[in-house]
Amino acid sequence: MEVVNALGRRKAAVARVFVSEGSGQITINKRDLENYFPSPMLQYIVKQPLNKLGVAEKYDIKVNLDGGGFNGQAEALRLAIARALVKINPEDKSALKAEGFMTRDPREVERKKSGQPKARKKFQFSKR
Repeated sequence: MEVVNALGRRKAAVARVFVSEGSGQITINKRDLENYFPSPMLQYIVKQPLNKLGVAEKYDIKVNLDGGGFNGQAEALRLAIARALVKINPEDKSALKAEGFMTRDPREVERKKSGQPKARKKFQFSKR
């Protein structure tokens, strides 16, 4: 099997994934998964598509992660892994889609407007 690549995004985070056959090693920016995401919750989020299909020990995954915070990065990585698994085996798409792993979360940060402190917050109105 050749290397399969995929892209996942969430908020400002971008995950580029390269999946090849192996022993279940996940390397993020040349660091181990447990080292990059110390939180077990984030590790769980990343491994969700692999665990759903029961192929966690079957593929080696190399990742380039850029931008965003750790939560956005973990969810971007989950989407990228799910997309790569569908490229490998298209029959898995319905199972991953049912869990919501194939959906790109479109929510982005709203920009700050000039003349007010935040995106929606306004300065207190003074009549006099």
